[in-house]
Amino acid sequence: MDRVALRGLKARGHHGVFPREREEGQTFIVDLVLGLDTRPAAADDDLAKTVHYGIVAEEVVAVVQGEPVDLIETLAERIAQACLKHDGVQEVEVCVHKPDAPITVPFDDVTVTITRSRV
Repeated sequence: MDRVALRGLKARGHHGVFPREREEGQTFIVDLVLGLDTRPAAADDDLAKTVHYGIVAEEVVAVVQGEPVDLIETLAERIAQACLKHDGVQEVEVCVHKPDAPITVPFDDVTVTITRSRV
């Protein structure tokens, strides 16, 4: 399976279990790896035969900016399901970064990574 990756998609969302997170929001960063067969697109040099990663990026940002959830696990699942709606995408790995998580000790990042596929 071939892979198309999008790294560092940034969007502001209001996800989290604490009231401050819901009220103020924060930046979330999303990395995606889409699994698909790119051979038909490459053979015909045809965008319609692959995944349009620009559209995927816009959809992912819309999910992050959309309805708040408590957990980034839930956010990652919603992003994965949006990606799998594209016909050619057979598998997706989603990594959601929450670099401003409300943690009381120094840290660089918090991430949740999931992999989902068509079954």
